[in-house]
Amino acid sequence: MPTKVIIIRLLTISLFLLPGMASAQRYQFTHDDTLRGSITPERSWWDLTFYHLKVRVQPTDSTLKGSTEIRYRVLKSSQIMQVDLQRPLSIERVEQDGKSLEFRRDGNAFFVTLAKKQQPGQNESVTVYYAGKPKVAKRPPWDGGMVWSHDKEGNWFIATACQGLGASVWWPCKDHMYDEPDSMAISVTVPEDLMDVSNGRLIKTTTNPDHTRTFDWYVKNPINNYGVNLNIARYVHWDETYPGEKGTLSLNYYALPEHADSAKNQFRQVPKMLKAFEYWFGPYPFYEDGYKLVETPYLGMEHQSSVTYGNRFRNGYLGRDLSRTGWGLLWDFIIVHESGHEWFANNITYKDVADMWIHESFTNYSECLFTEYYYGKDAGATYVIGCRANIRNDKPIIGVYNVNHEGSSDMYYKGGNMLHTIRQLVGNDAKWHQLLRDMNKTFYHQTVTTTQIEQYMTQQTGANLKPVFDQYLRDVRIPVLEYRLVGADIQYRWSQCVPGFAMPVKICLGESGPLKQIQPTSQWKTMPANGTKTLTVDANYYVLCQRVSE
Repeated sequence: MPTKVIIIRLLTISLFLLPGMASAQRYQFTHDDTLRGSITPERSWWDLTFYHLKVRVQPTDSTLKGSTEIRYRVLKSSQIMQVDLQRPLSIERVEQDGKSLEFRRDGNAFFVTLAKKQQPGQNESVTVYYAGKPKVAKRPPWDGGMVWSHDKEGNWFIATACQGLGASVWWPCKDHMYDEPDSMAISVTVPEDLMDVSNGRLIKTTTNPDHTRTFDWYVKNPINNYGVNLNIARYVHWDETYPGEKGTLSLNYYALPEHADSAKNQFRQVPKMLKAFEYWFGPYPFYEDGYKLVETPYLGMEHQSSVTYGNRFRNGYLGRDLSRTGWGLLWDFIIVHESGHEWFANNITYKDVADMWIHESFTNYSECLFTEYYYGKDAGATYVIGCRANIRNDKPIIGVYNVNHEGSSDMYYKGGNMLHTIRQLVGNDAKWHQLLRDMNKTFYHQTVTTTQIEQYMTQQTGANLKPVFDQYLRDVRIPVLEYRLVGADIQYRWSQCVPGFAMPVKICLGESGPLKQIQPTSQWKTMPANGTKTLTVDANYYVLCQRVSE
């Protein structure tokens, strides 16, 4: 069918920041952004239940050809379905019950007209056939797409990485995070000298007459779109089992032959990671699908049950300690961080990318908790505090909703320090530990919003956390505890903060000494100075402390 010519309409949205912020930031979004980032009427009427993705990968001309069977339950009557596939890929045809359907293209969205009456409560399916050359990733995983690379012997080394762009950069799907299939089948056909590693468990491998092989994978659990991946190479494979909280967990590893020895040594950290994270967060969320760690030609990504790795078999982040404390060199950043996402991203998943902090803040804090588990509480705290040097405070952590817009990269280090600060407010490590475990149980295999997480944590802690979340997620200022000497007393208050910010904080009088908790507000409060001239805030709180003139 001919492609409909459309005019892209620019929609200007101003994001006005909370009072006291230096300036409002202005963004421009396109019609494509709205189609990609919102729950459109053409999405909302059907509930995704299952995908069967079939794709043939042709490395010699960098093309894909295949289909997606989309099974769904009808929620309300409608005859127009939105399916997403990004340029330069194209949909060739769409079928329901063996009959071809009409469709039109609107940017990266395709609107399919269903001939069959869609009855609420019915289970239906459509099959979307597609082909073309997908976008090549320029800087994966940050600028995503397909990665076409080679190993040192010249063999193909191919992968997908698509969190920011979305899965529709390489396969047709309902490309919005709010709706996940209950399960999924993935069938990948590659040249016969190559292997594909995707999500879930390998069901069978078929050798085809045309010198290709098809690898059939099955995912038993709900999976987010960007978590689906292809990893294609002449892999060396080995496995082991882990005795976890829910029984025996299968662990499978894949690396290039030239890196097999290094990988077998470095990947020994996986059971250590699982031990720490099952302690903190509860059972690994995908026992039925197993855990895989797969070498890729880019740094790494949290693909569900198929975590990808490109950290050059070194501890730290490409050999560097992001905290500058030394603790980050005792473990492999990609193994720990990307696997932490199995709990926060793949188990608990944001509905809108504006809430991406739910993935990244908790997973950043998982690095601290991993360090604490093996090296002690002080080591974990030192690590997360050291990461503050990476915070920019450039824009709010929460992005703009309904236009596929993520917020500041501060969702990592600032978000982790926000959680560390909230832990101090809880003041009970056993309660904090249980909160994290219960969170993964309460929101097991669910998509969530910031509001849900805020309300859950407020309820579980019994603290008024709304001003705290407003301060750290929606404002760029760091609250300042101001103090001044007035006679024999010290006066103190919060400044550079949102309305209603009255977070308790632990301080000591002088440079060191016993800690005491105070509860400042934006109004001056007074306490005896006890002969000291300085006030010091416990470093575990992500705040500033400043003496002002009397």
